[in-house]
Amino acid sequence: MSRRTLLGSSALLLTAVTALTGCATLGLEHPPTAAPATPTVVRSSAKPAAPATAPGLTEAQAQAALITETDLGAPWTPTQGAATWRDGMLKATAPTADCQKLLDDLYADELLGGPARAVVALDDPDAGAQLRYQLTGNRPADVDRKLAWLKTMPEKCARFTAKATGDTVLDVQVSELPLPEVGDVRQGLRVSMTVWATAEENGGDPTTLTLDVAAVRAGEDAFALTNGGLGDAPNAATQAAVQLGVRRLADVRKQGRVQV
Repeated sequence: MSRRTLLGSSALLLTAVTALTGCATLGLEHPPTAAPATPTVVRSSAKPAAPATAPGLTEAQAQAALITETDLGAPWTPTQGAATWRDGMLKATAPTADCQKLLDDLYADELLGGPARAVVALDDPDAGAQLRYQLTGNRPADVDRKLAWLKTMPEKCARFTAKATGDTVLDVQVSELPLPEVGDVRQGLRVSMTVWATAEENGGDPTTLTLDVAAVRAGEDAFALTNGGLGDAPNAATQAAVQLGVRRLADVRKQGRVQV
């Protein structure tokens, strides 16, 4: 497989529904001074009140919470289309169920499950990279389960061989990616996928797809992103997107409270 086949345009899609909300309940119990002689049983058909939760983001709020090319600065621009390496390398068969799920989730942009609430995709034409960012509307408990699973990937799928389009063999490595300490729960991964070409293909030089992967829950909201391309991923953009994403969600939630 040549580098030209793997390169291509750059991506579409990226979502994330995220926000910072806090909720604290303080309960105090005082023991009775004396036990009643005859216990009184009160029966009621009323259902117990559901715990208070932050309301979901509106469509307008979800769009406002997305990061933009202005946030990241030059050379980032709105995407020109989906990169062909998505089909050429991410659409692959792995040897174990966990590693297969990781590849499937990367290919489908469902790191925190679907469907996405809002999506944005940006291109870095200088590095040939794409950043796909999405907000999810899934419940915090479901998001936390996905984050816990992602945390196991550097151990379960540290290195494996996958088969991609046209029987191309990929050497895949998964490692931990440190993220800024923002939000409530977060997980970062770095995924590299290398094709070792023959002398007749691309002069024998390997082709490597490198992806930064980040997922964060902040209060009731969560977002996920992938950032990378054929070569090294622009990690500074990953770190900035994580911090900006949490900040943008906090701003949107704060504005919503002011408007109520």
